[in-house]
Amino acid sequence: MDNPAQTSAKHVPKGLKRLLAALVLLFAVIAAWGIAVRLHARAALEKRAQETGVTLVAVTRVRAGTGGDNLVLPGTVQAYADAPVYARTTGYLKRWYVDIGARVREGQLLAEIDTPEVDQELRQAQADLATAEANERLAHTTNERWRSLLATQAVSRQDADEKAGDFAAKHALTASARANLLRLRDLRDFQRVVAPFDGTITARSTDIGHLITSNAPLFSIADARRLRIYVQVPQPFARSMQPGLMGEMQFADKPGRWPATVVRTADALDPATRTLQTELQVDNAQGELLPGSYADVHFSLPGVSGTPRIPSSAFIFRGSGLFVATVGADNRARLRPIQPGRDFGTEIEVVSGVSPGDEIIVNPPDSLVDNQPVRIAGGQTPVSATARR
Repeated sequence: MDNPAQTSAKHVPKGLKRLLAALVLLFAVIAAWGIAVRLHARAALEKRAQETGVTLVAVTRVRAGTGGDNLVLPGTVQAYADAPVYARTTGYLKRWYVDIGARVREGQLLAEIDTPEVDQELRQAQADLATAEANERLAHTTNERWRSLLATQAVSRQDADEKAGDFAAKHALTASARANLLRLRDLRDFQRVVAPFDGTITARSTDIGHLITSNAPLFSIADARRLRIYVQVPQPFARSMQPGLMGEMQFADKPGRWPATVVRTADALDPATRTLQTELQVDNAQGELLPGSYADVHFSLPGVSGTPRIPSSAFIFRGSGLFVATVGADNRARLRPIQPGRDFGTEIEVVSGVSPGDEIIVNPPDSLVDNQPVRIAGGQTPVSATARR
């Protein structure tokens, strides 16, 4: 006799069996797909976490310097001769004859000063000299007479010596009065204020009726036919500054460049700034350049070809010195101690520590340590790794 369950199974339609099998297979596929998606997402998340934990860096190659170096320094332009003109006497300004911008010659009259006190002292000195000369003549006559009497032994030698001493004293008083008169005449001559050299009046700080004293300048005069340019050269370039070295000046308000020549240096560094004061000169006979201007002075300095240079942003400052970081084939940072040379602003010369072509990290983080894993921005391959392949 047949089992009822077997009897029921025999009566299930074949189409229903196929449907049930398809559903079971579908559920299995969905479950497998869900598991695979979750595993992929977990793997991606772990990879993202690992990449996030590795420092992202940018790299560049060490450049070899060329044979010549272009150095640009700020310069101050000054007149070859520049002086304030003072009065050597006291009084009131009577009149002035030149104003700013006037070209004057050496000895030309600039102003006149009224000095009534000096005039009165001069007249008094003339009277004092006349009195001294009269006393001297009388003492001379008396001395000659007593010398004659001494020859006949009519007077004692003591009395004759006293008359001779009186004459000598009167002679000295006359010399003193004459010197005082000459001094006052010189002061009277200082009523005329004259130009000390050929040049241009750059300032007038007085006017008619002003009280003139010896501690305030009346005019300023400058000889700008030739100009001096002073630059402060940093210590690494000081040895290159030799007389005869050519430079070029560039001005913000004028196109083109003007050649200038180094004529002298201070031969000593300023201990505060570690710079060497250097003087250049340029001909300005046409008056194209103005004293007091600011100029960029360009120098072409001789250099050693092939010297490594790195960006200023690649330095790592540590208590033990300066370092740069290179990237090895294993994508790990290696800190190298370096010895810097001359500073070119955006680049710095390196005496030792790296070679041209080495790959270094620019803008390294302060927390970067030796042998730290890094990841190069843009997915680049380290130069050392490429070379090994």
